[in-house]
Amino acid sequence: LLLQGPSMDANKKVDLKIIIIGALGVGKTSLLHQYVHKTFYEDYRTTLGASILTKVLAVDNTPLKLQIWDTGGQERFRSMVSTFYKGSDGCMLAFDVTDRESFEALDNWRDDFLDKVLPREQDFPMVVLGNKIDICDRQVSKEIASAWCKEKDIPYFEVSAKNNINVAEAFETLAKQALTTYKGIFESYLTDSIKLTPNDKPKKSCC
Repeated sequence: LLLQGPSMDANKKVDLKIIIIGALGVGKTSLLHQYVHKTFYEDYRTTLGASILTKVLAVDNTPLKLQIWDTGGQERFRSMVSTFYKGSDGCMLAFDVTDRESFEALDNWRDDFLDKVLPREQDFPMVVLGNKIDICDRQVSKEIASAWCKEKDIPYFEVSAKNNINVAEAFETLAKQALTTYKGIFESYLTDSIKLTPNDKPKKSCC
């Protein structure tokens, strides 16, 4: 029988940090406001550094408080934005389906994030959002984006912050991934901290 530590209290609220990253102008702020406030945020001022919104929800009967960090996408702020990665429980990569360059930049954003986060396995909780599917002039097909995500084993969502298409589904999928990882780390920590080794017997003295 495997000895395990006490299980996590399902009724205790879990705080998770989610970060949204991606190129300038892909709609990160609009996606966040649509999810948290159910409104389309049409203010095009560039996010400098990061801003934070919170959302309370339940996933698998566990109450969650998501602290969602919206980050600036300008290249000159990249080093500053990367300082916000620390402590993240989940990462949302966003691009604009009408801007091919924003899609091509996903590799750099993903690699930069994984490099800066504490050494962890490559299957860090992550989703990709292809935003602005409400606009006809698209440059990145669903097939191309899906193939990139399939290769990286990352869930892909075609979304519209303006029309509120798949936004909640994307955030909640990431929240579920992050919670599963969090619980795994929590259980592993408790198991290691109270590990019982009844088979370890004192070594006999040689004399």
